This record gives sequence, C-alpha cells and structure tokens, in this order.
Amino acid sequence: MGRPTEVTRSGDDVERAVPPDPGDRAPEQREETAEHTPGRTTEQTASVEELIGEYDEERPGRRLSPTLDNALTAVCFAVSVFVLYQVFSPLRQGGQYYLILFLAAVLPLVFVCYRATRRRGARTTQADGSQGNDNPGVLDWALAALALLVCLYPVLPITIGDGGGGFNAFLDRQGSLGTVDVLMGTLLLLLVVEACRRTTGLVLPVVCAVFLAFAYYGGFLPVSWSISHAGMNFGDIINGLYNDASGFFGIPLDVAATYIVLFTIYGAVLEATGASRFFIDISFAAFRKSSSAPGRTVALSGFLLGTVSGSGTATAVSLGSVSWPILKKAGYPREAAGGMLAAAGIGAILSPPTLGAAAFIIAEYIGVNYLQVLLWATIPTVLYYLGIILAVEMDARKFGAREVHLATRSARQLLLRFGYHFLSLFVIIGFLALGIPPFKAVVYATGVAALFGLVERVVSGRDPLDPDAERRPLPEALRRYAVELYRGLAMGVRSVLPVASVCAAAGIITSVIVKTGIGQSLASMLVSAAQSITDNPTGVLVLTAVFAAVAIAILGLAVPVTASFIIAWVVIGPALQTFGVSAPETAMFIFYYAVLSEVSPPTALAAVAASAITGGDAIKTMWNAWKYTLPAFLAPLAFVITDNGSHLLMQGDAISIVWTTVVSMLAVAALAVVTGGWLFGPAKPVVRALCVPAAGLLLYLQPFSIGAGLVFLAAAVALAWFTKASDRHTPTTDARTTTLEEKA
Repeated sequence: MGRPTEVTRSGDDVERAVPPDPGDRAPEQREETAEHTPGRTTEQTASVEELIGEYDEERPGRRLSPTLDNALTAVCFAVSVFVLYQVFSPLRQGGQYYLILFLAAVLPLVFVCYRATRRRGARTTQADGSQGNDNPGVLDWALAALALLVCLYPVLPITIGDGGGGFNAFLDRQGSLGTVDVLMGTLLLLLVVEACRRTTGLVLPVVCAVFLAFAYYGGFLPVSWSISHAGMNFGDIINGLYNDASGFFGIPLDVAATYIVLFTIYGAVLEATGASRFFIDISFAAFRKSSSAPGRTVALSGFLLGTVSGSGTATAVSLGSVSWPILKKAGYPREAAGGMLAAAGIGAILSPPTLGAAAFIIAEYIGVNYLQVLLWATIPTVLYYLGIILAVEMDARKFGAREVHLATRSARQLLLRFGYHFLSLFVIIGFLALGIPPFKAVVYATGVAALFGLVERVVSGRDPLDPDAERRPLPEALRRYAVELYRGLAMGVRSVLPVASVCAAAGIITSVIVKTGIGQSLASMLVSAAQSITDNPTGVLVLTAVFAAVAIAILGLAVPVTASFIIAWVVIGPALQTFGVSAPETAMFIFYYAVLSEVSPPTALAAVAASAITGGDAIKTMWNAWKYTLPAFLAPLAFVITDNGSHLLMQGDAISIVWTTVVSMLAVAALAVVTGGWLFGPAKPVVRALCVPAAGLLLYLQPFSIGAGLVFLAAAVALAWFTKASDRHTPTTDARTTTLEEKA
C-alpha cells in the first residue's frame, strides 16, 4: 500500500471537480489541508445544478433570469402551500377535482422550466462573466397559458357552446362529451405529450402515440389476431382520457399529486436544513482509515442522500461533486469512480424510507400501506448495497487504492452535533407503523425537519451548510432561514414537474390498455413465447421471468423508471401472475428491473452524469456502473421463480426470512466475484466460471439447488485459495509499482 495521501474537501477543490463539459477532463486538484470541511461554494452549486438539469429527469432544465426565477419561485411556493393544505383539509368536490387543479398548477410550469429542445450550450456567458439566462419564448408562454385554460376547463362555471358549466356538468356528460369537451381534451392530450417530450425525451410520447393509434385502428385488425378489439372512435378515446378515472386523472397522477410531491417537498426542506451535508460528512467520518474507505464512503453516502433526493442521477451528481476529489486521491480511475458514483446514486431509488416514485404507485395498485412496500424493499436493498460494498472492496485491492486522510470531525462528534437530521426519517417510519397515512406522515416529518432547522439557526446563528461562516445576529439568521425554507418548499414543487408529466402521460397508456384489454393479450404472447421453447412448467416460469426482465430493462432504456413500471405492470404483470406469482412479488420484480435501466448502457443517465463529474469516458463509466449493480439486480429473479422468493420480501416466518436472506447474500457474493474478478486475489477464469452456476443455483432457493450451489461456490473458493497460496511461493514483481491508471 502506498503512502497515505492527506486531503481536505475544500470548496475550490470540489468546484473544479465539475468540468464544464462531459468530454473535458477534470483538472488536477490542489494538495492542501485544513482543519474543517466548508460547504459548497456558490459556483460549485451552480455547476452541480446545471449537471442535474442536463441529465436528471427530476429537476428543471432552464436557467431563468433572476426576476423570472423569483416569480416562478413564488408560484411554486403557493402550489406547495396548496398541496400541504390539501392534506389536512381535502376539497369537498373529491379527488378528481383536486387532480384537475394540481395538473393546472404544474403543467403550465413545465413549459416555463423546460426547453423545447435539449440543446447544450444554451447558457451563455455575459461580458461581466455572469451566466446568461435561458428564459422561455413567446411560444412557451402561449403553451403555458393554453395548458392553464384546458386544465381548468372542467371546473370553470362558464358555459361554452355545448360544453363548460362547471365540474358537475362536466361529469354528467361522461360518455357523451360535447364538441367543446372533445376539443379541450384533444388540446390537453397534445400538451401532456409535449410536456412529457420536454422532460423525458421523445420515446415515451412515441409509445403514447402507438397506443392511441392502436385504440383507434384496432378495430380494423383481423379478428383472428389476439390483440384485435372492437375499436374506439376519437370521442371515446378523449372521454377515456379526459373524463374517466383511468386517463389523465388516474392512479399515476393521483400518486404524483398526493404522495410524490409531498416527498419532494420533504427532501427539499431536508436539503435546506443541511441534512445532505451532514449525511456526506458522517459517511466520510465513518470510514477514514483504510484503502477502501473512499469507496465505502460513497456507498454509505448514496444510501443516506437517497432519503433527501429520491433521484438516482441527482444523488450521483451531488455525491460526486464532493467525493470525486477523494476518489481521485485514492487512485481510482475515472471510469471506475464514475461507475461507483452512479451505482450508489441509483440506490436512492431503492432505499427506504423514500424509495422512488414507482414505490408509491405499487402501494396504490396493490392497495397496501406504503409501510408494507418499505418492508418489501428492505432485504433487496441490503442485497443491493452488499453487491456494491463487495465490488468496492474488490476494486480497492485490484487497483491498489491508497489511504486518504481527511481532516474531518469524528463520527461521534458529528452525531452529537447534527444527529437530529435522522429524527425526521424516524418520524416517517414511526407514524407509518402507527397507521397514519404516508401523505400525513411525510408532512409531519417535514415539520420536524423545519423545526430543527429553526432551532439550529437560533443556536448557531449560521447556515449549517457553511458552519465556518460568521455568526449572524438572530434576526438576520432567522430571516435567511425563512428565505431558504421558502425556496426549499418551492423547489419541492419544481422537482415534481417531470414526474407529474410522466404520470399524466402514463394515463394515456393505462386508459388504452383498460379500454382495449391489450395488456392481457400481450401477457399471453409472452407466456406463449416461453412455452414454445419448453413445456416444463418450471422452465416456462423461469423463461417467462427472464423474458420479462429483459423486456423491462429494454423498456427502461427509453423511458423513466415511473413510466417503465406502469407500462410493465399492466403488460408483463398479468403474465407472471398467470403462474401464481403474487402481486407483491410481481410488483417488486418489475420495480427493480425498471430501476436497472438507470445504469444500463447505452442510455444510463446516472452514469453519463457521473462521467461528467470525473471527466471519464461515458460508455466505459456505464459498463462500470453495470458491473457494480448487476449482482444485486439478478436477485429479484428469486422473487418470482420460486415459492421461497417471497421470504426476501419479508413474507413468512422469521426463520425462513433469515435463511433465504443468507443464501441470497452468498449468491450476490458469487456474482460479485464474476463481475469483479477478485477472490483472495485476481480470480482466474475457471474460478469465475464456477461462480456462475453457484449464483444461479443459490438464487433458486430450493434445498437441492442450494446444496449444489454451495458445492460450486466451495470449489471456487478452494481453487482461489490454493491458487493464492501457490502464488505466494512464485517470485513476481510487486503489482503495486504499476500505476492505477495503467491497470485500468
């Protein structure tokens, strides 16, 4: 092991770790020390936000002028107040009325916050060195105004031709919409698709167009085709989208408006109170005295930061801006570090208590408490991070990583001083356990986080994100905190805009599937494909699960996780449930493979964003991220191919849960050897080959297969051990003299 390197996370170092363009190489970092770790500089924060806006589907993409940004912040703050008020004083007109108002509030904002084209370099530098704005144009404002009109049309108490007249009159025309109703519904359809295109790209709108075409032209298909149906006229299609519970105002948008937006507000408030800074600092303090400490720190930080952002890409960028200088000092190659950051960031979507948006949809589709979904996710989350930790340990040895000494406070000091940031997380879990609905539990947790942030300002008189700043008088400290809380609440609403767009667009797909029954037909085709290969019931189930996993992963390459889950649930879910797979097992299986797409080449946005931080090659970074995550992502196959797989979702008795977890951990370890190529030393091809059947047999979770898997694993371990022992007696050059970049 080489000489330990000492480094501190200074604001300047962090700022320069973010290159202006993904193709640029990150410049060398200065060697300097300090007794503290100041927070981000303004310049660095701006760079991070720009990267998030470029690569993440959870954040706005424009840089607005100060005046417009302030106005937009005020609007978003008002929306957040309305959303929070709705939790405790629901509108008397019912849930659909609230969804109409919610969509009317967020859809126009999409056209203000997102560009019509995803062009890079839109932000220009002014003569004074400041960054230029990217304000919306006339067309953007026109679309925003039109979106506001067509969204509010169902509730406007104004008669317009054969339409209008208020909410009750609109509902009375269900199934027989007037001409004005159809016109407004058509405009809303086009606006929702355009909003989805601006936030997520072209693929999901194309999928929506295909489903719409199928709804309209399906009646012309040959009757002998399994996907044919009676056909729908245009008015029926618009009625299903605009005036029916399965369309725009269906479960996906309902989840976005009643769950997801509240959790994004909670995450924004946590960010404003300094929780993200604390989570990173506590992670660095926990692992600061070993060669693998930087990698362990990234894994732990990713898990903790996920409670704040709930977004894989945002977590990877935020974490990378701070930890890349440390990984660089430790000797990690750029692509390996970027892959590690992306893998840790994606854990944000999988980690309780917030998970990702799709988790809330799972709870609604299956009809269970959100706490139940958190319990289902617990063991798979452990398996996921076990895979990352094993990969970290292997890479630290394979690359010969160096120790990096950090000038930070001890973990004990940080916990005693800032440990209160964990309390709001416990509030969510505790209130869910008491039977309090999640939308109320998260509001209470938000209040707790805001209250402790207030106490922090009263006690310290300074920003917790910059603890070395000069202490301010109490009135000034409180005023600054009020401003940050105000902006945090507004940012919570801005962060939900792309999710709301996706959920509204997903209503198009679900409506067509419900009206035409194509979901069951496609599920039958999937099963038939497996039956054409084998007629063995077990073989058919395994092949169906494999086909489903591949289909979900491919689907997820083109659409966001939320949309991928919704489509797969109504198309692939019935195929798995045909074999008796329960709804929870099916839902979690689909959820995890939808998340896998976030780190799968060639469209892994989290990995691309991480490569922009490290300056590494984007494609190589993607493959490294896939290497880190693959072991744990093969584990969900166990959910559906064997009865004992339900124990991994904490269903069953305690003994069954324990032994299936232990066996699955061994399977993940075997897969980590395959992808990491290390076991007591560099793993020879035969060792890695033995670990492949070992992992597969162990994941089947049946007594005979477990025994056979253990035999293969024991053979691999024994062979690796004897190989290592024999190498000790063979004179070799010291591999540590080779530079890490050469090894990479």
